[in-house]
Amino acid sequence: QVQLVESGGGLVQAGGSLRLSCAASGIIFSIDVMGWYRQAPGKQRELVASITSGGSTKYADSVTGRFTISRDNAKNTVYLEMNGLKPEDTAVYYCNQLVRLTTNIRRLGDYWGQGTQVTVSS
Repeated sequence: QVQLVESGGGLVQAGGSLRLSCAASGIIFSIDVMGWYRQAPGKQRELVASITSGGSTKYADSVTGRFTISRDNAKNTVYLEMNGLKPEDTAVYYCNQLVRLTTNIRRLGDYWGQGTQVTVSS
């Protein structure tokens, strides 16, 4: 019903930058919240940043001031601009979108991307 396709991960040196993108496709009526989570080896998945349909944002303390989340509603796409990357940012990053389908706009579906690896070398 909804597919999320992520791109933009890779290997970067400490202090470098990367930009992640996540595009949703399918029978989408609207997308309430878009977000990025990450999971490092041996750790639980954690929220990195989220943005509502109204543009309100939330960030993990560890990335505040370095990462910026944004969205393009016309393209059903969420972005994560990551600057000043640190080795501790190394993880698989997952896109998450809370979507209302055209077939049932009263239901909020929870959809995840396949994950993209971000590796920061020291």
